[in-house]
Amino acid sequence: MDGTKVMGLRNVSSICSLSEMDDHDLSRLLDKPRLNIERQRSFDERSLSELPMILPRGSYDNYEGMHSPCGRSGIDTPASWDRNSFDPHPIVAEAWEALRRTLVYFRGQPVGTIAAYDHASEEVLNYDQVFVRDFVPSALAFLMNGEPEIVKNFLLKTLQLQGWEKKVDRFKLGEGAMPASFKVLHDPVRKLDTIIADFGESAIGRVAPVDSGFWWIILLRAYTKSTGDLSLAERPECQKGMRLILTLCLAEGFDTFPTLLCADGCSMIDRRMDVYGYPIEIQALFYMALRCALSMLKQDAEGKDCIERIENRLHALSYHMRSYFWLDFQQLNDIYRYKTEEYSHTAVNKFNVIPDSIPDWIFDFMPTRGGYFIGNVSPARMDFRWFCLGNCIAILSSLATPEQSVAIMDLIEARWDELVGEMPLKIAYPAIEKHEWRIVTGCDPKNTRWSYHNGGSWPVLLWLLTAACIKTGRPQIARQAIDLAETRLLKDGWPEYYDGKLGRFIGKQARKYQTWSIAGYLVAKMMLEDPSHLGMIALEEDKQRKPMIKRSSSWNC
Repeated sequence: MDGTKVMGLRNVSSICSLSEMDDHDLSRLLDKPRLNIERQRSFDERSLSELPMILPRGSYDNYEGMHSPCGRSGIDTPASWDRNSFDPHPIVAEAWEALRRTLVYFRGQPVGTIAAYDHASEEVLNYDQVFVRDFVPSALAFLMNGEPEIVKNFLLKTLQLQGWEKKVDRFKLGEGAMPASFKVLHDPVRKLDTIIADFGESAIGRVAPVDSGFWWIILLRAYTKSTGDLSLAERPECQKGMRLILTLCLAEGFDTFPTLLCADGCSMIDRRMDVYGYPIEIQALFYMALRCALSMLKQDAEGKDCIERIENRLHALSYHMRSYFWLDFQQLNDIYRYKTEEYSHTAVNKFNVIPDSIPDWIFDFMPTRGGYFIGNVSPARMDFRWFCLGNCIAILSSLATPEQSVAIMDLIEARWDELVGEMPLKIAYPAIEKHEWRIVTGCDPKNTRWSYHNGGSWPVLLWLLTAACIKTGRPQIARQAIDLAETRLLKDGWPEYYDGKLGRFIGKQARKYQTWSIAGYLVAKMMLEDPSHLGMIALEEDKQRKPMIKRSSSWNC
């Protein structure tokens, strides 16, 4: 994380209500009774509002008069635990206390959480800043706990920062760029709070965060779904903010693909790791942000053009990703048999991928039943690595078809030792080693094999896995992963990441009391106990973009 991590506003009446425009309404989840969930059954053609729910240990309605597990009440009480009448794991109360210690205040109002609260560390670096991507699991935890005000403050404050002039050396960034992070400076003498923001100019490698804007849009929708407050998203400044973010991505140029061309280090993997090009994480977040924005943009004069461009891009992007990024046993076999140097529109090997470039490990890794979206696809290049965040977001956004979503879950179960091991969850698999590591990372001492972004295990990914498991009807996978994490996280001091093939060792440079490790666990725990929370972070399948793609045999095994 040492890479990119630094109003009162009036309301107006909307021309078109968000509630009328949202074709993918999952808020009905909040009113659904919970049902028993069947192990291998995905939501497939059903609405997410009909998603089977997990029975809690107590009654859904029996929530009054409950005591906090840590003996507190009011704002310090984990409200979701009170509502659900069950005994939480002993570390839940500890996690909430740790999360609240990371709160950052600006002029008396909470506006985010710092990246890590590690008193033992000698170097603070930028871990005392509020990162946009890092705050997302914290925001979801507070929303699920009935504390939306901090999320609203964060959304408005980062939106205000978007309007700042952004320059790296003498080059000016696009108007819509969101900050990677911001820091609040307190002057006790003058009793003045000021904010400094980082748009990439202070980051290692000086790379602007492509994902920040996408996470902002996704979080805005999550706030709207959780609170039912449509007025925030309908504010002129929020509408403009969304349009500015998307204008950067929807601009026409020399691209022949609907995917976004990105530099290394522009997302959670914020160091050189050979993810330049069209990384799955960015494409999945891009798709989800487009769909979230589509449900919130108003059909006014300024919004109509943006909406039309979004719809056109979604059609092309979903087809491209489902057709060319998807890999299962049958597709791997087809690539293995590719002919090269094909010309004309009838070419099967459209990207001229050389079969000899397929890495040896993939043949043993790929199960007969299962599949996933590979890391990158560009001319003459396919990155076959597994990236957890991109595949989980693909499920939550419905970029993955119902069949593909089930196949991803099948892969995780079949390759549990490789992808989960003793501490969930591998950010990428496999690790880059030896000469390839020297060339790809530039001999990066932090990204050595099975460490950090190079095959390290990141507890924050628990919340994404849990949400994907619930959406696909496989909660037992999430429960097993959470059980694993609970044996170590508190005892180890909530590390940022773990090292080793199985994730057995605390990361060699991992910060303790890493905020998103704490928040990711809480969100996973709350979501598993109350699956209605899924509605704020998941999207139903878009029937208009249901693909006519030939299904490989692994989907029907």
